[in-house]
Amino acid sequence: MYIYNVTVNIDDSAHDEWLIWIKQHIPTVLATGKFEKATLTKVLVDEEMGGQTYSIQYKSYSREALDAYYKEDADKLRNEGLKKFADKMLAFRTELQIVDEYSVTFK
Repeated sequence: MYIYNVTVNIDDSAHDEWLIWIKQHIPTVLATGKFEKATLTKVLVDEEMGGQTYSIQYKSYSREALDAYYKEDADKLRNEGLKKFADKMLAFRTELQIVDEYSVTFK
């Protein structure tokens, strides 16, 4: 299983608008059919450059599904955010491969 991680730093002046937008954008990405689920998290660190940082982790069904996303959907969906927030948003993307998952149940 693969995770497509998008880390975004958003300027404080655009934060509230971006947060509304990203909560609408994530279901659009999921609607491509390439991902099983997504998790939106806030990165708890004071950024030297200012703004607030978030991570969106999209869990992909497979390497093939992730590659299909890049080929068929990524450019269009990335450009939506770039057009809307331009220099108020800095994003970088990483891929993660799940090696093992663990959980614990307390009684």
